[in-house]
Amino acid sequence: MAAVPRTTDKDGTPVPQRLLAAATRLFAEQGYDRTSVQEIVEAAGVTKGALYHYFGSKDDLLHEVYARMLRVQQERLDALADADEPVEKRLRAAAADVVVTTIEHLDDAMIFFRSMHHLSPEKNKQVRAERRRYHERFRALIEEGQQAGVFATATPADLVVDYHFGSVHHLSTWYRPDGPLTPQEVADHLADLLLRALRP
Repeated sequence: MAAVPRTTDKDGTPVPQRLLAAATRLFAEQGYDRTSVQEIVEAAGVTKGALYHYFGSKDDLLHEVYARMLRVQQERLDALADADEPVEKRLRAAAADVVVTTIEHLDDAMIFFRSMHHLSPEKNKQVRAERRRYHERFRALIEEGQQAGVFATATPADLVVDYHFGSVHHLSTWYRPDGPLTPQEVADHLADLLLRALRP
């Protein structure tokens, strides 16, 4: 009977988190395709058996790097969208939040947009469905405001969503933590640009 891998390491960090942290760092530094499973397990201080116990493949690790960020963003968007606030305030908060959370997980975002094509067709389809759910919830806020006459209807809601998320996806190419703007300042600027574009 095979031994079950330890669930935590010596300092108490759960092994899956340790593997994800090591994989994220290596994928960000040298690219997904140039990182071997052996390098990941050595950096995490675990065995290959432990990796395959928690993640079936390197592909599963790549998927989880992105999925964990999207889970956080989806939960936060759902809470903001359901808040008892005017639609303009809810949309602005959601538009700023996705910027802040992307910057907080900048390595994850960079890895994903650079390496998504390495995912298996099945995982690629799953990720696209998860992203679509997020974008549809965001778009619903824009449509709510358009139907209420709060936002202009000249530009289709789909195009507005693409406009904002194009900026968000581009963050990993230019944002630097030691730059002149804090994550919240970047978020406020981009959220204000979005709201200005929607003003009747």
